[in-house]
Amino acid sequence: MKKVLLGIIASFLFLVLLLFQFNMISAREDNPLPLVSAAIKLAWNNSDIEAINGTPEKYLVKITDDIDPVITLMETRGWHFKEQMESGIVFVKQGELMTVGSRMFTNKYMIISVPRPDYPVAGKDAEIISLVAAGDILMHNTVIAAGKRGDIYNFDQFFAPVKHLIEEGDYASVDLETALAGPSSGYTGYPAFNSPDSIADALKSNGFDLVVTANNHTMDRGYQGALRTLDVLRQAGLDTSGTYKTAEEKKNFLIKDIRGVKVGFLTYSYGTNGIALPSDKPYFFNSLDRDKVMTDITALRPHVDLVVLILHWGVEYSPYPTEQQRKLAISFFQQGADVIFGSHPHVIQPMEVMQINGQDKFVIYSMGNFMGNQIGVERNSGVILNLRFTKSLPDGPTVLTRVSSTPTFIHPYYVNGQRLFRVVPIEETMKAIKEGQDPYLGEDSLPLLQQVLDTTNQTLNHSLQ
Repeated sequence: MKKVLLGIIASFLFLVLLLFQFNMISAREDNPLPLVSAAIKLAWNNSDIEAINGTPEKYLVKITDDIDPVITLMETRGWHFKEQMESGIVFVKQGELMTVGSRMFTNKYMIISVPRPDYPVAGKDAEIISLVAAGDILMHNTVIAAGKRGDIYNFDQFFAPVKHLIEEGDYASVDLETALAGPSSGYTGYPAFNSPDSIADALKSNGFDLVVTANNHTMDRGYQGALRTLDVLRQAGLDTSGTYKTAEEKKNFLIKDIRGVKVGFLTYSYGTNGIALPSDKPYFFNSLDRDKVMTDITALRPHVDLVVLILHWGVEYSPYPTEQQRKLAISFFQQGADVIFGSHPHVIQPMEVMQINGQDKFVIYSMGNFMGNQIGVERNSGVILNLRFTKSLPDGPTVLTRVSSTPTFIHPYYVNGQRLFRVVPIEETMKAIKEGQDPYLGEDSLPLLQQVLDTTNQTLNHSLQ
């Protein structure tokens, strides 16, 4: 009986605390209960948006730095964000405009009102997916040494600071510029890379799904080394693209069905640093040949909602793509590709959204270095891309509805005399430094990080018109 009484008292005190926390809500509405209920759900579910029972259709939204919860809600219904005009958030769907009203309610919440009260709250007429991509991983000697733990290697700490960003995507890709040919020929960095197998486990455990194997270092340990690389990556549970063990493998395009949205991936590289490819295995390596890419796009397009190209191309260390690259991008988009993720230059290059045949097509010419140890701030900078697509169900178009980019930096540091590396999200890291929460960086690092952040954003958004 005593336990029951204590439970009742505890529940009562909890309710009083909640009502006290939301007292501003109860003071502002004739019927505060739906609002208090929505606020309690926000706290209990740790969510950003909750429905307010009743009509017209309203939602209570936590005040944050953006309107992502509202955009996500509307995208599930096939509405795509267009612009924000004061208190109105404008969406478009098949040529029709809708303005969602918003108003500040307290210092913690705002209320949004969705027009057309007969619009169904339950149900779903669209599916949203997101694709994440990162740039090049270069396993230099110093990077390999940073993973050594006695007799084994572990590279998980490299990517731990950005794991949450990788896992935000439904499917995440990265370019691995090293062979995994085993220890017999030694682990070495540039110019002929060969790394411990455990890098594959680190990529998988930190959220990656696809590893691109077509790049200029594919043949660093010869054909047999390249085959073993495929085996190691696949045994770790990773998809691979760009190199193939059999002709049958190459014919079967990599297609991922993500909640009913079919995404096809095609990957190519300009070459292999002059190392000859096996002449009797023309299927092995996807060379970046314009006509071949166009043919593959044509073959893949009828089977998918999205075609993603991952291209190893461009001029090393140049901050801009060549005119030929832009022409190729336009040709590939006109042929039916939707996205191009570029790699190889080892520095960040611009991204742009092109309007092709009335549709938005996205290209980033180079995502920079995701991991490595080159000289120069710009060569230790990268970006994690997150592209959001909305498919109108059941068989409507799939369109690009959001592009977000997170600038990153490869940070070297020391623990017990060992030089280690980690890739950090710059803005989050700067915030942690200011709050005294970063374990390795102090406020003296802020000017450098700000410089990298500013340079990255300026480059990404540099107009190529």
